[in-house]
Amino acid sequence: MTAALTLAELNAMDRDAFVGALGGIFEHSPWVAEAAWPDRPFASIGDLHARMLTALSDAGTDAQLALLRAHPELAGAAMRRKLLTTHSTDEQSGAGLTALAEAEARRFDELNGEYRERFGFPFIVAVKEHTKDSILTAFERRLRSTAEVEMRTALGEVAKITRFRLDALIAS
Repeated sequence: MTAALTLAELNAMDRDAFVGALGGIFEHSPWVAEAAWPDRPFASIGDLHARMLTALSDAGTDAQLALLRAHPELAGAAMRRKLLTTHSTDEQSGAGLTALAEAEARRFDELNGEYRERFGFPFIVAVKEHTKDSILTAFERRLRSTAEVEMRTALGEVAKITRFRLDALIAS
């Protein structure tokens, strides 16, 4: 994906255009972009990202859980039915998750189920930093976490994912 926008263009946008451009950065959660919009102008992509993360942090636990729950499962049914956002499809494809062998797909389904049952939201990892094998290792390790630690970890992974998405969208 090539950068289609400049920071100056984003800074000049009205609220609706800004949310239209950045509403998909946080998976199915355009409210994050909307909450960051009044903080314009942004001095850098890092500044924009930090303000978006502040909006997420300030929103509280219920909103954070809703955002985490809006993420798709890795290599899950939504991916197989081609219901993922373009961002998620590209990210999962890049890690080889869209072309799993049958046994690998079953293992992901098992881990997705265990994880969701234990924590109440899908397993989230910045797949751009991983291979399918390292994702499976992270899945198994994180299943042993406490709920509090895992929520912090998942939000940290969201921060990485969203920075990758902003860097791909905005010309630096």
